[in-house]
Amino acid sequence: SYSDILIEREVLMQKYIHLVQIVETEKIAANQLRHQLEDQDTEIERLKSEIVALNKTKEKMRPYQGNQEDEDPDIKKIKKVQSFMRGWLCRRKWKTIVQDYICSPHAESMRKRNQIVFNMVEAESEYVHQLYVLVNCFLRPLRMAASSKKPPISHDDVSSIFLNSETIMFLHEIFHQGLKARIANWPTLILADLFDILLPMLNIYQEFVRNHQYSLQVLANCKQNRDFDKLLKQYEANPACEGRMLETFLTYPMFQIPRYIITLHELLAHTPHEHVERKSLEFAKSKLEELSR
Repeated sequence: SYSDILIEREVLMQKYIHLVQIVETEKIAANQLRHQLEDQDTEIERLKSEIVALNKTKEKMRPYQGNQEDEDPDIKKIKKVQSFMRGWLCRRKWKTIVQDYICSPHAESMRKRNQIVFNMVEAESEYVHQLYVLVNCFLRPLRMAASSKKPPISHDDVSSIFLNSETIMFLHEIFHQGLKARIANWPTLILADLFDILLPMLNIYQEFVRNHQYSLQVLANCKQNRDFDKLLKQYEANPACEGRMLETFLTYPMFQIPRYIITLHELLAHTPHEHVERKSLEFAKSKLEELSR
């Protein structure tokens, strides 16, 4: 069932979030460790030079010239000790760097930002499903009913009730696919251009919002027709509706723009000012706020 799929998806999402956090942490820690290893390599080269100098001094003090094989064992022992110590230091510093980063404010901020993005993807998936039910369980069946010999509703009333609903569904299917594609490219994640796709279509939402009260009035008038009311109740009994009425599905788009504004506000709160997406996200938020006024 759909609820089982959601539960399974939530489990997979949590595992994915955990893996993403590990990858992000290791990526940052690796850059820090690389610089430290370069410093250590410089120190090792200096120690090697000292060993060579000491070895030459030792050769001069010997009463006879030994062959290279007689000298190699000591050098090999020193190199083994150096190799062991370097490996041990690297492992210890790696662990310290990772632990320090995990506890750092930056890591905490990134974890919150990641969670906001994943919550946004999940909410968008649910919203697309709601639009799908609105269009496929109500709009399209009623459109067909309006074309019957004894239509319980006119095409004009169908258009008034469901103004732009189908277009909004198509728009958000594209937006949702874009979100999932960005998640697939994690941790390289750019969201601002997705909102650039959404912003030019905001006039469609404006028309829907302005028409909302009128659409509910038309629906209420249509319900006075017993044939229509009976047919509508049959549609609402569809398991996909989960006991919700048509009015409920018509109201969902009314909350979507405010939800995006809240999400962008939370996202900006955990996006550094020097972040490449900062200005684009602020622009998207301002445009959405203009629409909601």
